[in-house]
Amino acid sequence: MYQAPVEEIAFTLKHVAGLTKAIEDGKLGELSDDLVDAILSEAGRFASDEVAPLAEIGDRQGARMVDGKVIVPDGWDNLYRAWAEGGWNSLTASEDFGGQGLPHMLNVAALEMWNSGSMGFALGPTLTMGAVDAVTAHGSEDLKAKYLPKMVSGEWTGTMNLTEPHAGSDLGVMKSRAERRDDGTYRIFGQKIFITWGEHEITENIIHLVLARLPDAPSGTRGISLFLVPKYLVNDDGSIGARNDLHCHSLEHKLGIHGSPTCTMIYGDGKFGDEPGAIGYLIGEENKGLACMFTMMNNARLAVGMQGVAICEAATQKAVQYARDRTQGKAPGWTGSGMSPIIDHPDVARMLVTMKALTQGSRAICYVCAHATDMSHHAEGDEARHWAERAALLTPIAKSFATDAGVDVASLGIQTHGGMGFIEETGAARFWRDSRIAPIYEGTNGIQAADLVTRKLPLSNGNHVRGFVTELKQVVNAVRASNLEGFGETATRLDASLADLEDTTEWLLSQLASGNTSAVLAGATPYQRLFGLALTGIYLAKGALADEDHGRDNRLALCRFAAENLIAETAALKDRVVNGAASLEAARLMFA
Repeated sequence: MYQAPVEEIAFTLKHVAGLTKAIEDGKLGELSDDLVDAILSEAGRFASDEVAPLAEIGDRQGARMVDGKVIVPDGWDNLYRAWAEGGWNSLTASEDFGGQGLPHMLNVAALEMWNSGSMGFALGPTLTMGAVDAVTAHGSEDLKAKYLPKMVSGEWTGTMNLTEPHAGSDLGVMKSRAERRDDGTYRIFGQKIFITWGEHEITENIIHLVLARLPDAPSGTRGISLFLVPKYLVNDDGSIGARNDLHCHSLEHKLGIHGSPTCTMIYGDGKFGDEPGAIGYLIGEENKGLACMFTMMNNARLAVGMQGVAICEAATQKAVQYARDRTQGKAPGWTGSGMSPIIDHPDVARMLVTMKALTQGSRAICYVCAHATDMSHHAEGDEARHWAERAALLTPIAKSFATDAGVDVASLGIQTHGGMGFIEETGAARFWRDSRIAPIYEGTNGIQAADLVTRKLPLSNGNHVRGFVTELKQVVNAVRASNLEGFGETATRLDASLADLEDTTEWLLSQLASGNTSAVLAGATPYQRLFGLALTGIYLAKGALADEDHGRDNRLALCRFAAENLIAETAALKDRVVNGAASLEAARLMFA
């Protein structure tokens, strides 16, 4: 059973991501180390004792439709209520609406633990938090006053409605439409698919954020508006009113995350209400809905990265425990009677340490991204812009590298189990099935890569990423100056990986400047992985350098393993970026 690694999470937040320094610098109000520890400890207890025990039930039963109602797995309704009553939905929300106003870093740490316990369960709260962020940032004062208090408390859940059957990531061709009414409301018509937690009976209301197009809107993404569309209309006194004209048509039958209801939603077909059309309320300005939705989407992308970290952690824990218990053959040097535990076999040990390194690296990248977001909210002027650009640069890397790692680590976990990993009863396969969606939704990892190389690298004319690499080099210098024997040749290897990163970054920027976008996009995905691996090595080294003796030998060993076994891949990735476009173009002609 999953046990939340509270100490490891706290260490990464404080000594790698920068939480302790932010507290010491007075950037985070009255937040203290003791309060951080208390929040993480209780989150870990709830994830381990309450969420994780219901994960298997959720996977086995799944969400299902019964007589037109969506039913969640046994025990999940009570679990959600206990989660909401614990105040977990309100960690980072504004105190104006009942939130706690805590740093984003604490919320992503808690999200890791919920998702390790059960990714299917955690998806619902994750979408609600994103909806709260979007309404807070762009909603009118009336909308915020009427809807946010109960969304922040978790009494109502929220969703994000973008995708349509013919329009996946290309929202410019979406067909859902909105019609103006004289009373200032809008009527929404259309179909949305893949709507996470789009329908259920756990809470008395569900608040949908829906993208739709007005009749006179410009074409493409410039003509999209965002609307708040409640399942039940809300009266002026805050009480629940009539059923709105929307419903769940069906649930998807999925590879994983079975407990999470993934809905096809129908808006405005006349099933409910006095006339066809779901009543909606404009968020932000007409035809500027995509910018409003991106507030939700950007936070969701980091949250999805945390799902990758969560799967890494849970799969690694299960694989390590199995490898300790399972005996098979005789490992080199085994002197005991009978067969040795498979954890003593070199190849199994290699897989387990690889899993651990990818877990720790992904965690650090995501937490550092959350730190940048927090700092951007607690700074002004040039400093705020610096941190906003840092968060923007790291978000696609955090989302993609961590979710790819989740799939890879879950696969290694199955391999560690051998044939038993392919049997559902062991639970190892569930992690892989759940993880496989994460590189796809909230913008595929290929889209993240395109965003990274075409939009994020050019920030401040490329000077932000250059400054970031300079900061990373300071960690290498500290490793070299530390004289810690456990590092071995780590400094030299990290130096080489940063040289690969620097050279490849400059090549991409030069290609962008010359208009060679095709070559840039051809190398985007390997570049994204190169960046993630370089950061993994640096952040593992930063953790090993921390003035914290507890566990230092293990951190040194993990850093050295990553430098010698994982980081060396950056040289090959550099070659793929710089030289891969021509061969790709030639190869794809076979499909023309």
